Amino acid sequence: MTGPAGVPAGAGNRLTKNQRQHRITKLLEAQVVTSQGQLVALLADQGVEATQTTVSRDLEDLGAVKVRLPGGDTAYALPELPVHQIAPEDHLRRVLGEWVVEVAYSGNLVVLRTPPGSAHVVGSALDRSGVESVVGTVAGDDTVLVVVDEELGGRAMAARLGDVAGIGWGTTSSVERRD
Repeated sequence: MTGPAGVPAGAGNRLTKNQRQHRITKLLEAQVVTSQGQLVALLADQGVEATQTTVSRDLEDLGAVKVRLPGGDTAYALPELPVHQIAPEDHLRRVLGEWVVEVAYSGNLVVLRTPPGSAHVVGSALDRSGVESVVGTVAGDDTVLVVVDEELGGRAMAARLGDVAGIGWGTTSSVERRD
């Protein structure tokens, strides 16, 4: 049984502080929130029970500040942390060009091979790049797993990342299908 927005009924009571704060972050990124009361209501719409006092503490923990909007109104905003800043396309091209040595795909997954010890650099650059259809990455020592939106699929993303890395597409040494 689900509640508002497909949230399991009663799920609000089981959220940890970090989970609740993650939801608050997503809400502040997605829409203009002008008051703590509005934020409490938006959380309630998602099945999350929170008091104004709890939301106030969460906003403080997150470093949220009130900013002036065009027209004079104010709304909550989160300062952009370095890990959330978008990496420019040139930065992604440099990182992939320097560190990615092989690209493979299967279904909606792309595997990027790197020299030992450098997968985290590639994963971080991809995470910060804002590349559309990348759901997330997992970096090991010399391998980055890129989870791609199923609609786009791994083949198209492998081709794109291979091109960005400058290793081409269609040769078994640079891009391979593994399914």
